[in-house]
Amino acid sequence: MNTNIQSDTRVTVRVDKDLKERAELLFERLGMNMSTALNVFLRKAVEESAIPFEVSTKATDFSAVYSENAISGAFAAAVEEETRKNQQKGLPIARYDAEKKQAYLEVPNGAREYIYGG
Repeated sequence: MNTNIQSDTRVTVRVDKDLKERAELLFERLGMNMSTALNVFLRKAVEESAIPFEVSTKATDFSAVYSENAISGAFAAAVEEETRKNQQKGLPIARYDAEKKQAYLEVPNGAREYIYGG
């Protein structure tokens, strides 16, 4: 029996038509489709046991086109994609240890090389 078979399930979500179109354009620029972007979001949320960006009622003046959540989501998706690419290439990944309050590089074998500021 092959235990590596991925078990997918379909999820149906209702969104505003304009929001969906704008999101698809954004994700296309990031090199992914809606399904991939939603999977990135869900994986990150599960990994952090939280919404992986700030949820707030405050307004932002950054852009009239993109909400703060859309910008944060796009940023998180881009970081996740770059991390995946670097892992595939065997490159170290920059991470942050919140407990130690210290940055480190995670090398391909999983070891951590902490960055000491001076």
